[in-house]
Amino acid sequence: MDAVNLRQILSSNITAEPQDDSKSKLAAVMIIVFGSEPMVLMTERPATMNHHAGEISFPGGTWEKKDGDLLGTAIRETQEEIGLEISKEMVIGQLKPVTTLNSGFKITPFIAILDTLPNIMPNSEIASILRMPLFSLLKTIKDDEDPLHQSILEMYTFEFENHLIWGASARMLKQIHDKILS
Repeated sequence: MDAVNLRQILSSNITAEPQDDSKSKLAAVMIIVFGSEPMVLMTERPATMNHHAGEISFPGGTWEKKDGDLLGTAIRETQEEIGLEISKEMVIGQLKPVTTLNSGFKITPFIAILDTLPNIMPNSEIASILRMPLFSLLKTIKDDEDPLHQSILEMYTFEFENHLIWGASARMLKQIHDKILS
């Protein structure tokens, strides 16, 4: 599959207005796909973080009123966390929101496809940057068998090298998996 087909498959309408249901804290992430052999960028959180310590995730964070909408949050947080400026025009779509199990966040994932990945400079919220071959990563899908993760029905894992991706990030990857490989 080439970048044009991938762009077509992952493109969707963007509805970035925050929908406050008062049950969850709102957040947004940016799923960055780049390169001619599609790669996806993910981050590893430091073990010292208050939320999601040591987990593999997409750049993003909590919605703030000054962001305007959730896409603004994803753009701001991506710039803050990894020093990458994404414009609204680079964002091709979004996935269905997912909710975290332990921290109560409702996360809206947005997708940007870039030809190349410029130099990035992670801040203190990022322990490392992971560049993963998208199609190989998607083929590692498994049901998450950790009993601590089974408080909702759909739980998956993906693996890259010695990294396990689970929880909300894995549910986002599952949506991409279903769009591309189903």
